[in-house]
Amino acid sequence: MKLEIKQRVAALRKFMQGNGIQAFILPTTDPHNSEYVASHWEARKWLTGFTGSAGTAVITMKKAGLWTDSRYFLQAAEQLEGTDITLFKERMPETPSIAEWLFKELKEGDIIGMDGWVNGIDFKESLYEACSPKGIQVKSVTDPFDEIWEDRPALPSEPVFILEEKYAGLSCRKKIELIREEIHKNNCQSILLSALDEIAWTLNLRGSDVHCNPVFISYMHITQKEATLYIIEEKLSPEVKTYLEENGVTIKSYNKIESDIKNVRQNIQVSPTLNMKLFNAAGYPSSHDIDTGHKIMEIPSPVSLLKAVKNETEINGFRHAMERDGIAMVKFLKWLKEAVPAGNESELSVDRKLYELRAEQANFKGISFDTIAGYKEHAAIVHYEATPETDIPLKPEGMLLLDSGAQYPDGTTDITRTIVLGPLSDEEKTDYTLVLKGFLQLQNAVFPEGTCGTQLDVLARQAMWKAGINYFHGTGHGVGHFLCVHEGPHQIRMNHMPTTLRPGMTVTNEPGIYKAGRHGIRTENTLLIVPAMESEFGSFMKFEPLTLCPIDKEAIVTDMLTDEEINWFNEYHKMVYSRLSPQLNKEEQEWLKEKTSPLKR
Repeated sequence: MKLEIKQRVAALRKFMQGNGIQAFILPTTDPHNSEYVASHWEARKWLTGFTGSAGTAVITMKKAGLWTDSRYFLQAAEQLEGTDITLFKERMPETPSIAEWLFKELKEGDIIGMDGWVNGIDFKESLYEACSPKGIQVKSVTDPFDEIWEDRPALPSEPVFILEEKYAGLSCRKKIELIREEIHKNNCQSILLSALDEIAWTLNLRGSDVHCNPVFISYMHITQKEATLYIIEEKLSPEVKTYLEENGVTIKSYNKIESDIKNVRQNIQVSPTLNMKLFNAAGYPSSHDIDTGHKIMEIPSPVSLLKAVKNETEINGFRHAMERDGIAMVKFLKWLKEAVPAGNESELSVDRKLYELRAEQANFKGISFDTIAGYKEHAAIVHYEATPETDIPLKPEGMLLLDSGAQYPDGTTDITRTIVLGPLSDEEKTDYTLVLKGFLQLQNAVFPEGTCGTQLDVLARQAMWKAGINYFHGTGHGVGHFLCVHEGPHQIRMNHMPTTLRPGMTVTNEPGIYKAGRHGIRTENTLLIVPAMESEFGSFMKFEPLTLCPIDKEAIVTDMLTDEEINWFNEYHKMVYSRLSPQLNKEEQEWLKEKTSPLKR
């Protein structure tokens, strides 16, 4: 495999030489700025061998680098070894930015090439600004992988299906009206939607073009009078076509979007993350085109926030989906505790078992992301994915970190439990309890209207910080409603995320501790933001736990917890038992009763 990687990089360099460019930038994303992409756009994975969901490869004629975040430091180091591709750890003090590195590596007058369909205009502009003092140019080039990637997967052609209003809670027609109201406030007559989850939400349609994400490859252009969906038409059944027609949506070919956007003659709102090709087609670089008299307005899409604040139907759907998912998790945990001592289980086998139990639940539509099942030192790799080559057996000792989720038409789930399989060291118990303290402190937060996730992030970290420990991923992300498991625009993390938290938003709570070569620990629930109180100082909010699953008590050092933390922990377990036990058999009820019994000092 390492030899293949070197050959692929050599093929790219041959393309670069033929096109007169001295550096090529390859992000992980697709023309829709997706976090997870269809296999057709997995060129970065194909080129480098790194399989993580985030990262940017930069290839020059002599050197190659890959920039990725802390979730993938260990994984990337292992997968890049022997490839001659250097790992650059993002947000570390010693790591140069891509622009800084290129400025140093390239000579005056060199050209940086980028595929305009998968790179955003904002990144191109920042790169140009940093490199222009040296006369380095940045230009859009054709996709080299059509030429050098043999057997490249075709664009996906999976069918699209309707999400009934009994799940969505709001009609497609009403959603389009809300979008029109929002763009009118910005003095725009139309908006171009390119984010796949935004289009799926708007139309109450779902697909399966992207692994684990029920979206479909498309664009959408909405004016004050018309709405047009750009899609591979073969994906649409007669039923879906009729549905779209009834909701005032016109269908056009996916590859017509660039030429049609060039002909827009009205103020058009586009996301700052829109790809270079369509940004240029819409009128860039002139923010005001005196010939056509229209403006291109870079404004975050209103759909992002509309989608993030769940309606009552979606909220109730989440609660039902979490109950079914909780049943599967309880059955799994009971099975796991009993199966491991027999010595026949591994990271991959428990992944298969959990899938099997989830598939038994009503309306199960697949997993929401590839399961992370990391035993002992593997759990220290934040986004570890077991393979036949890395799979290891589970023993009745240490801990298993299990991060998983499912898709149901009434909700998307995301849960992590660190499960005790046998004797632990004092260090493991202490770290487990520090993670639990962070989890409980954030869970118990009450905060005023206008608070953003960055202001709450310290609650999950303060106990760890006092012990000289930190983690480098975010503490929480939004969760889509039968959509992408990672949803913005709000987040809980150390770096500034300005979007304020609002009632109706879902968000995860997932602090962790990772010690390379030893262990990894994370506890995660999906939460709902709900009103807490009104006072003379305004409106206050709090978190309602949506996830229903016991948290392992065996590793807890109770003396490290406050009375408030223990009380919440016990009340949560009481709720878990109350909600799930009626749907379990007697043996499972007894097991759950013991696992949710009160925690005592």
